[in-house]
Amino acid sequence: MSQDVIEHIAPVINSGFIGEGPKNVLFENELKRTLDYQNVLTLNSGTSALHLAYHLAINHDRDAEIITPSMTCSATNVPIVANGARIVWADIDPISGNIDPNHLESLITKKTKAITVVHWGGNPADLDKINQIAHKYNIKVIEDAAHAIGATYKGKKIGCHSDYIAFSFQAIKHLTTIDGGALAIRLNDDFKRAKLLRWFGIDRNASSKHDLRCEIDVKEAGYKFHMNDVNASVGLSNIKFLDDLIAKHRINAQYFDLEFSGYQGKIKLANQTANSKSSYWLYTIHVDNRDELMARLSQEGIMSSKVHSPNHRHTMFANFNRHLPATDIFEKTHLCIPVGWWLTEDDRQKIVEKVIRYAK
Repeated sequence: MSQDVIEHIAPVINSGFIGEGPKNVLFENELKRTLDYQNVLTLNSGTSALHLAYHLAINHDRDAEIITPSMTCSATNVPIVANGARIVWADIDPISGNIDPNHLESLITKKTKAITVVHWGGNPADLDKINQIAHKYNIKVIEDAAHAIGATYKGKKIGCHSDYIAFSFQAIKHLTTIDGGALAIRLNDDFKRAKLLRWFGIDRNASSKHDLRCEIDVKEAGYKFHMNDVNASVGLSNIKFLDDLIAKHRINAQYFDLEFSGYQGKIKLANQTANSKSSYWLYTIHVDNRDELMARLSQEGIMSSKVHSPNHRHTMFANFNRHLPATDIFEKTHLCIPVGWWLTEDDRQKIVEKVIRYAK
């Protein structure tokens, strides 16, 4: 959190206007600059961004299917069922954790409306291959980029490659607005529609001739998904540090890559996608004794985590269950160790020493 965040928030709190207003516009403009993309909408959460993307892709089709990975936060997939669509689980690469494009075509039916891509830990998936498949079958690609702001794929920032790209600014992301999110949208017509839908479907640029508070005809029911000026002010305070924070994550990841490189027999590193740069929101390793290693690291005062568990095992998704062998492999061996900007040189050395000592 920026040290001057209170200076940004106080004028908004005392202004008499704390809803979606001028600070939100400023923050959206900063995001457009950061992502190098124009069609960006701020929202109240990354989950809302995904929900809105699914709404646009499904377009009221109650027989719709969405192809999506199971190894992710449940926030990726809850909005699918909330939109009335069916989930079709896609398997992943057992080391990177990203969706495996080689299995996608066998999952596509006449009901398929979109493929959801999660950039695990900030490592971009193979977007060229995925978008080629989607284009072939005239379906949409939705990127869950909650981990991936600042990541690049073939020289372009994540946010520029697919139909819809959802970002999260939740409390522990690289960029936080305390809670919040954004949606980048390829087509101008979709962008205009989404801008209405984020506030009930109301056109806030049009008003009654006699009463500012009375909206003109609302053509499509929307949501209360907008970001307010308080959250936007927090974002404006923090976004100026984003590049520096991501750079520090990458430096820490490079350090671990080098230190673990001689121990590939017992510590496998998550492979990074060619021609891309991860944001390294997570640093993932694979070991055969994952649970034992977690316990050992905890005893040494080192936090580690699986971060997410396979969604297809949740009761709420029981109707969509299928066998996902690569997901099962990933889930049994993966572990995320600290990679954040706050690590000191001593922290990094300790993490490396203990992981090497206890991994099997």
